[in-house]
Amino acid sequence: MAKQKYYVVWVGKRPGVYTSWDDCKKQTDGYPNPVFKSFKNKDIAERAFEEGSGNYIGIDERILAFSDEQRKLVGDPVANSLSVDAACAGNPGILEYRGVYTSSGREVFKMGPFPQGTVNIGEFLALVHGLAMLKQKDSKIPVYSDSRTAMSWVKRKKINTKLERNSRNDKLFQLVDRALVWLHNNSYPNKILKWETKYWGEIPADFGRK
Repeated sequence: MAKQKYYVVWVGKRPGVYTSWDDCKKQTDGYPNPVFKSFKNKDIAERAFEEGSGNYIGIDERILAFSDEQRKLVGDPVANSLSVDAACAGNPGILEYRGVYTSSGREVFKMGPFPQGTVNIGEFLALVHGLAMLKQKDSKIPVYSDSRTAMSWVKRKKINTKLERNSRNDKLFQLVDRALVWLHNNSYPNKILKWETKYWGEIPADFGRK
């Protein structure tokens, strides 16, 4: 049985604390730059809603309960950064990916849904999309990903997927082709950092569907 989750919507159609993803989705889908996050603890969720998103986006509930000494050992994510993530309903399945600013959770790009993709392809495209966007903005902030696979694909400028190209996913693979060309033709100053889910909870760009 899935454990109860609590979804805090700070910016949406009707801000509040919700007890199901479907209810949260109703408040955020189609709303410009929604800000929301899931919690496992009801008290922390209610406190987060009252205090605002600033101290909660990108920070796990376990970290919130840590002492100052424990927190120093774990470290905090870089607040002034971009976080990217992908969601895939099945693998392969319907794919989406997006990027948000880590400190605020504000969505800055979202792509999909694509009818057939994999989470690794989505994570890869999200990373490259983020890097290209930041270069266009002349921004040197780091980019967080929770996917070591995607990070390695970007570093090697080459993907390794078992998904075969076909008529259903051709538009997705066109984006992959463009991403690889961009990597080969561009340099970037942004550091690509691993999001430490174990300590910080889900990456801020997470779609909240787990």
